Amino acid sequence: MKLLGSPRSPYVRKARITLLEKNIACDFVVDRPSAPGSQVPGHNPLAKVPVLVPDTGRAVYDSVVIVEYADHVGSGPRLIPEAFEARIDALRMEALGDGITDAIVSLTHDDRYKQPDCDPNAAWYQKQLLKIERGLAALQNEVGDRDFCCGDAFSVGDISAGMALGYLDQEYPSYVWRDKFPGLKRYAAKLFARPSFQKTVPAAA
Repeated sequence: MKLLGSPRSPYVRKARITLLEKNIACDFVVDRPSAPGSQVPGHNPLAKVPVLVPDTGRAVYDSVVIVEYADHVGSGPRLIPEAFEARIDALRMEALGDGITDAIVSLTHDDRYKQPDCDPNAAWYQKQLLKIERGLAALQNEVGDRDFCCGDAFSVGDISAGMALGYLDQEYPSYVWRDKFPGLKRYAAKLFARPSFQKTVPAAA
């Protein structure tokens, strides 16, 4: 089995964390869809990563489906609970973490953000920043003083939330979220100490 993707992609990291948490042996193949000769379009017609390619069977994409797949074929505690209400709660938190990440991508990959004269008060900038801040405020409220965002067990919600917080550090280091959301500082420290998070920290650009 192999996972195709870029090591700096947040959603590739989400998939890698999931595979480690579920004890699934998998080769990580660095493969950017834009690179000449990339395998990605042959496995995912949308030419997006991550793509999980099992030894037998069809390729699995995107990160949401990869988590579901890994949760069923891997070992260890479930990342998506079976009980209906707990399942919806975990998936809701996954959507929150993914949404925060989407807003970070939209902001930091905008060509205007990369300009020396970038205006953080501009409407386009504030639109994405507001999504990020509302998302972080909601996450902090959900976590409270617990170690995990959904009850007392590590779940897909924590993977997605940790992905988003790590991506803030990676792509938006000027945003001091630990000062703005001290509850998330404690929460993130717990998540980032997990082997699955430590093994997937992307190298500096």
